[in-house]
Amino acid sequence: MSIRRNNFVNGVAAAALVIGCGDAAPPVPLSWKQLSGADTALVERNFDPAQIQRGEAVYNANCVGCHGPGGTATPEWRKPGPDGKYPPPPLDSSAHAWHHSTEVLKKTILKGTPPEIGSMPAWEGKLTEQQVDDVVVWIKSLWSDEIYDLWYKNFEGK
Repeated sequence: MSIRRNNFVNGVAAAALVIGCGDAAPPVPLSWKQLSGADTALVERNFDPAQIQRGEAVYNANCVGCHGPGGTATPEWRKPGPDGKYPPPPLDSSAHAWHHSTEVLKKTILKGTPPEIGSMPAWEGKLTEQQVDDVVVWIKSLWSDEIYDLWYKNFEGK
């Protein structure tokens, strides 16, 4: 009799857990501070406005055809094309440019993407080092303050 009772109690407890899970309140959105664990103010950007303008000019002359106006790219950038390659991603806060250090961003511009993944050409020998630096600063200027803060603390501020 006690074995049956234990099985019954265990069954009721399991059912309560399952039912309780279904009645759980929807997740509460977390604030930026909670997500980033930031106890301090956002990192301040000290970009040179003239460098941002130069970077935008270089971008508009060389990159806009693939990455779109303002670095917005195309809506289908996450889906490979018929050739299996991914289209150019947005360069703003909505994609993954901010997941890379300054050095990786520069290397990608200079060397292009691996041909099996994308079609970004190498700009080495076509753009000067200053032009590449200017474009990278312009790209960073597109990121929201929160994204820039997260990027800086994870890649540049270490």
